[in-house]
Amino acid sequence: MLKPVKRTKAGKAGGDFAIVASHYNARYVDSMLLAAQVELKRAGAKVQVVRVPGAYEIPVVAAKLTTIHPRPAAIICLGVILRGETTHAAHIGEAVSRALMEIQVTSGVPVIHEVLLLENELQAKERCLDPKHNRGLESAQTALKMARVMNGLESKPF
Repeated sequence: MLKPVKRTKAGKAGGDFAIVASHYNARYVDSMLLAAQVELKRAGAKVQVVRVPGAYEIPVVAAKLTTIHPRPAAIICLGVILRGETTHAAHIGEAVSRALMEIQVTSGVPVIHEVLLLENELQAKERCLDPKHNRGLESAQTALKMARVMNGLESKPF
């Protein structure tokens, strides 16, 4: 069952945040992007948005962002992949997931994976266009939380 995204107190967040968003399936991605931007700005964060052609291109930009000074406190990756008649969507989804995991583990920068592999447009509408379930909002909340966790680890050594 699809759970609604709960509005939380954003709190103040220092630092820079990056969003890498696909142009493909723009109707859905744009809605997630707007929700993420609003949430990050509500927390007082600086936001840089980079648009790429499709989901497959997201990891290379996310990886590059981890090398730029100052590094972002977190990188949010937004995309929508809709299954079709072939296995192409599954291959893209798996490749993107593996790459994003590797980027965050090797760089130490939280990479929030909101590249959705969905069965159909109904699922996309629910998760991207419905304000109660918008995964862009959820991704921004996760990015803010992870930035705080990482900052806490750096400022409080064992």
